[in-house]
Amino acid sequence: MHSIDRAGLQASGVAAFRGERLVLRDVSLAVPRGGAALLLGPNGAGKSTLLRLLAGLKRPDAGEVTWCGADPRDGDVAYLGHLDAIKPGLTVRENLAFPPPRRDMLAALGLAGLAAVPARLLSAGQKRRLALARLVGQGAGLWLLDEPTLGLDTASVVALGVLLADHRATGGCVVAATHLPLPLPGAAQLTLT
Repeated sequence: MHSIDRAGLQASGVAAFRGERLVLRDVSLAVPRGGAALLLGPNGAGKSTLLRLLAGLKRPDAGEVTWCGADPRDGDVAYLGHLDAIKPGLTVRENLAFPPPRRDMLAALGLAGLAAVPARLLSAGQKRRLALARLVGQGAGLWLLDEPTLGLDTASVVALGVLLADHRATGGCVVAATHLPLPLPGAAQLTLT
């Protein structure tokens, strides 16, 4: 029998409307600690909506979502959406001030030499890596990623794969919506239509 801290992510019978359109109906997903799941499907299928439900940013119109047996809004969840949510007037280091950035994390994402650069001067890929660094820095057990490779070059996708593997090896859980292959070996797949 699993203890509650090994329960991971559970979504049962989830349904959601976007406006008056039903985008998710009776969706169920179970991802144990250390596990991963890929959300696949065409644009508009509800992948981003499902991630927002899993993060607790939106309540399901039916069904239930839990993370380690609790409401995901209770914490220990990190969400990376389509927008990077970085402050353009702050430097890379300042954008990572809470919590303070780990030097190895900055190096792992190719940002160590950019710590003093204002975020507005970064390329799209560098901004995405900064957003990923913020996600990693939160120390959350559940990572919810919406198109995490958006704007990343091949080397950055490889670096992301290392971060994902390290997170899972320590009992972390990853759910990612994607149209492109991700370095998540053994990930379950849920295709939304």
